[in-house]
Amino acid sequence: MSEVEPHPNPDRPLAPRVALITGAAQRIGAAIARMLHAAGYDLVLHYRHSGDAAAALKAELEADRPDSVRLVRADLLEPEAPAKLVDAVRDFHNRLDALVNNASSFYPTPLADATEVQWAELIGTNLKAPFFLAQAAAPMLAAAEGSIVNLVDIHAERPHTDHPIYSIAKAGNAMMVRSLARELGPRVRVNGVSPGAILWPDQGLSASAKETILARTALARAGTPEDIARTVLFLARDAHYVTGQVIAVDGGRTIQQ
Repeated sequence: MSEVEPHPNPDRPLAPRVALITGAAQRIGAAIARMLHAAGYDLVLHYRHSGDAAAALKAELEADRPDSVRLVRADLLEPEAPAKLVDAVRDFHNRLDALVNNASSFYPTPLADATEVQWAELIGTNLKAPFFLAQAAAPMLAAAEGSIVNLVDIHAERPHTDHPIYSIAKAGNAMMVRSLARELGPRVRVNGVSPGAILWPDQGLSASAKETILARTALARAGTPEDIARTVLFLARDAHYVTGQVIAVDGGRTIQQ
């Protein structure tokens, strides 16, 4: 199949837009997949361990539009992972309009107990993997005049207590957005979304801890995965003159003292 030429009107491409989403089987990644699929994107969905959830999501989406989803299992910390994912996109439609770097590891690493293994995993999933996947996907994205959207975090600017490695990794991810916007412009836009209180962590928080977080949020409530997904869709599809920006979707938490 020949290289896809960009359509002169970015709102009306000749072929279906294609998005590659990492960590797409569950939680925010699945919400992004549903939102982009409903907007007409065909999808290549990456997962690592959540094979059953990925298969169920594929079946759900393809009930509305057959043959519109491909699944790829990969460990993003393996050196061959970026090429494997990009090859899957090439084999699917030979076109890539949006790369959504959503996959992330998150857990506490108090300074006194932090290990090099934790450093390698948290920096690897939150910083190294999205960087090298962007590198591998750049030629296809440039051909389609596409975009990259990174899932950052509000703690890229305000460190999360007992999570120094994660906070450092997300700070690097935010700088990646700005750096790659310069490196890949003018043909590829690069932006980020920083979620606030959207889904509580798997480790769990006490009711009082949740109340404290929401009390410091201007809208006084938690957001939803769909709030993040709508912002990703806006940046990928509609924000034709926006690049190098990280949008906080946090209900106003970061404006509080």
